[in-house]
Amino acid sequence: MATILEVKNAGVSFDDGPVVRGVSFALEEGESLAIIGPNGAGKTVFLRALLGSAPHEGDIVWAKQAKIGYVPQKIDADRHLPINFKNLLTAKAHVIGATAKNMEDTVKAVGLDHRIMTTPVGHLSGGQFQRALIAFALLGKPNVLILDEPTASIDKPGEERMYELVHRLQDEYGITVILVSHDLSFVYRYATKVLAINKDEVCFGPPEDALTSEALQKLYGHTKFYHAIHNHVRN
Repeated sequence: MATILEVKNAGVSFDDGPVVRGVSFALEEGESLAIIGPNGAGKTVFLRALLGSAPHEGDIVWAKQAKIGYVPQKIDADRHLPINFKNLLTAKAHVIGATAKNMEDTVKAVGLDHRIMTTPVGHLSGGQFQRALIAFALLGKPNVLILDEPTASIDKPGEERMYELVHRLQDEYGITVILVSHDLSFVYRYATKVLAINKDEVCFGPPEDALTSEALQKLYGHTKFYHAIHNHVRN
């Protein structure tokens, strides 16, 4: 497989100092990368750097063939806004020149029915809204999907369905997935690589190899608790 993303000593700093620094890794086409770390570790800021929407130090190099779809963690939608996702997807399809067939296939792949598509965006549940955002990101056939904590506003049963959906889409479309998550069970079950950051890079590699007891202690500072999860999920 070809390398789709190469990062060398990357970091992001603002006026009050560095947010994240010293991140280096490479990702191949079709892989699934989970980015983990405690709150305030710089995960979302680092995603913004990958997307080119935050200034960064070091090198972040996407392959020429990379075409990115992005799913943000949350979008606040006014409940009185008379817009639904059918309107939004139709507008995007018009702008990017996507066919009606592409739109129909995308909606079907994500599992959006007519009711969800025609419900005002402010009246959708958290799970419905996130699935619609994934459809919006997939329209136009990207080969990279970047998701920032897609289960943040979803209940536990919905979390599992969301992770299964992302995994299925990756298998069906052969896309590369980069996903921020707090759920170590997702990391072990679906991620081929894990990047752990807490201001600085802590570790990178296959979850079974990278997430040692020492790495988890450095990452979270709660060795006993997180190592117990580590062993439970692996076994």
